[in-house]
Amino acid sequence: MNRLQGKTAIVTGSSRGIGRAIAIALAGEDARVAVNYRVERQEALVTCSKINELGGRAMTAKGDVSISADVARMVEEVERELGAPDILVNNAGIARRRPDGGVEEPDWDAVLAVNLKSAFLVTQAVLPAMRARKWGRIINISSVAAQIGGVVGPHYAASKAGLIGLAHYYASHFAGEGITVNTIAPGPVGADMSAGLKKHLARNMVPVGRFGTVEEIGMVALMLACNGYLTGQTINVNGGRYFS
Repeated sequence: MNRLQGKTAIVTGSSRGIGRAIAIALAGEDARVAVNYRVERQEALVTCSKINELGGRAMTAKGDVSISADVARMVEEVERELGAPDILVNNAGIARRRPDGGVEEPDWDAVLAVNLKSAFLVTQAVLPAMRARKWGRIINISSVAAQIGGVVGPHYAASKAGLIGLAHYYASHFAGEGITVNTIAPGPVGADMSAGLKKHLARNMVPVGRFGTVEEIGMVALMLACNGYLTGQTINVNGGRYFS
C-alpha cells in the first residue's frame, strides 16, 4: 500500500527498538524516512537497510536532538535529501533507573533533556513547513510510567508525562491547520532479558500475560500517521497495565 506516498518522516532515536519498528512501518506505506541517531551509526544503517529491502527510501540523520544546533542542522539535511518533514515521531529517550528517591540533579537534567526537551526542539523545527503545507502528523512516544509512575524513577515519569502535555498543547493550537498531534504510551515492551524473566515480569505486571512487541507499537504509529481526524489523544498500548 502507499498511504504515505510522497511524505517525509523523521523518527528520532530510530537506530533500534521501537524507533526502528516505527521507521519500518512508515516506510512500508511509502514514506521517505530519516533515521535519526546520536552515536549508533551502524544500527541506524541497519534500519535503513531494512527499509531499502522493502523498496523504501531512507537516510541516516545524525544528531543529538536535545541540542538545538544539532536539530537545526539535521532538519536542513533531511529537507535537502528527502523533502520537508510531514511526519515527526518524537521517540528519542533514555532511562536512568534511579528508584527510591535516588535521582540526583544530573540524572534529572539528562533525562528531561533527551526525553522531553528534544521533542519540543524538533517539533518547533518542523512546524513552520507543516503549517505552510496545512498538513502534518506529530507523534510523541511516552510511557505507561507517565500514568502510573513506573519503576525507573521520578525523572523518567515526569519526562514521559510532559510529552503528553506537550502533545495536548500542540494539538489544541494546530488542529485547524491540518496538523494532528498524538501520543503513544507503551507498556512493557520486549527488551534484552531472558525469556524466563520476561514471562515472570509479564505475569506480575501485564494482564494479557506478556510484554508487547516493537512491531505492535509501530502499527499504532502508522495508524496515527494515516489518520487526519484523531488528535490530542494518548493511545495506551500496554496490555491492560493501565486503563483510561
